[in-house]
Amino acid sequence: MAIDAKQVSACLDECKQHLTTELLPFWLERCKDDENGGFITHFDKDGNDTGEDEKSLIAQSRTVYTMASAHRAGYGDGKCAEYAKHGVDFLIDKMWDTEHGGFFWTVDRKGNVAIDKKIIYGFSFAIYSLSEYTLATGDPRGLEYAENVFDLMQKYCADTMYGGYFEMFERNWDLCGPGSGGGDRKTLDAHMHLMEAFTTLYECSGQSVHRRKLLEDIDILIKRILHPEYATGIPQFTPDWQIAPQIKFDIIWGWDRFAEGGEKPNAGDNTSAGHNVEFAWLLAHATDIMGEGFEEYRDVIKKAMDHGMKNGIDDEYGGVYVEGPHSGGVYDREKEFWQQAEVMIGMLEGALRFDAEKYWPAYENVHRFVFDKMINHPVGEWWPLLAREGEPIWTHMSHSWKVNYHTVRCMVQSIKRLERLLEKLQ
Repeated sequence: MAIDAKQVSACLDECKQHLTTELLPFWLERCKDDENGGFITHFDKDGNDTGEDEKSLIAQSRTVYTMASAHRAGYGDGKCAEYAKHGVDFLIDKMWDTEHGGFFWTVDRKGNVAIDKKIIYGFSFAIYSLSEYTLATGDPRGLEYAENVFDLMQKYCADTMYGGYFEMFERNWDLCGPGSGGGDRKTLDAHMHLMEAFTTLYECSGQSVHRRKLLEDIDILIKRILHPEYATGIPQFTPDWQIAPQIKFDIIWGWDRFAEGGEKPNAGDNTSAGHNVEFAWLLAHATDIMGEGFEEYRDVIKKAMDHGMKNGIDDEYGGVYVEGPHSGGVYDREKEFWQQAEVMIGMLEGALRFDAEKYWPAYENVHRFVFDKMINHPVGEWWPLLAREGEPIWTHMSHSWKVNYHTVRCMVQSIKRLERLLEKLQ
């Protein structure tokens, strides 16, 4: 089936329209906290501030990333850069631990520390956003603090025995307790986000140590974290990389879907199409930044991408399922916002690098579902969770786990790829 350039052009127009008239305005109109600094990140279904007295490292750093990346891509007429600086000021002034180093996990609206733990998952986004901020604006503070976090991680978090990183620490860098304390767990989530963080850090710094640690992390992902047969992501491990049941941590992260219970159903055999496709396109991007390596990783990138496409995309109703077993199939047919976003980028990446005619219909499927069902057009942001057919289950527009990083990044990255695809077709 030949791809119709008119269809590509129509999708491109929809993405540009959504980004510039709905999505970025949603955030620019309401997220900047002029009274306390940083960003307000909790909004109800109508886009109203819920009053939640929390500023998390995840939501603050992701919003810095969003604003910096939008500015670097040419959006916002300078306003996005101004917002990014506003967010960086808050991260440094209120969330940085001047005694022990590293960023606190959460503070309240005014910036008083609420949870003082040091969590690698949060650090990955700090490195990612601060590096992006310096790339976008030239402000050296971003790179300075990104490098500070990176150096602290190598000192306190790197596991020199088994490789990879421990992830959950007390304020003074003592490892948290086992089990739900998280001190005896290593995760796909953290190590995958470190790949994107180290990629952007290396892009910003050009330092060989950042490149080496990026390659180390990729090696861990491929050799330890991906399923040896299916190249799908396995969620949780023991420190020596034995597969561990997927449990919920006391300091909750990576668990926005399952609010009840301590262990997931199918905890030993579940994988996310969103994560698998996200891993694939992020690894491809990392090779672009390093200037080499794509051919070496080509097969694993394609395998992860194809597994997500084959098992994650709903041919009947459109969109991307939540998760299923490694061997294929589906457990959970609901549709999460972030998985749609990552699969859109990934399918365009597949169309550009491998076979446009194979991946384009998959992109179009998810694009249509997002624009017809996932986006709350009158408000401007995306619904967080839909039933299979597209009815909203959760209705908040944002909280600490659902801000703007996936949605805005999806539009910025999809527009770039749609433009390149259109050039190829003309």
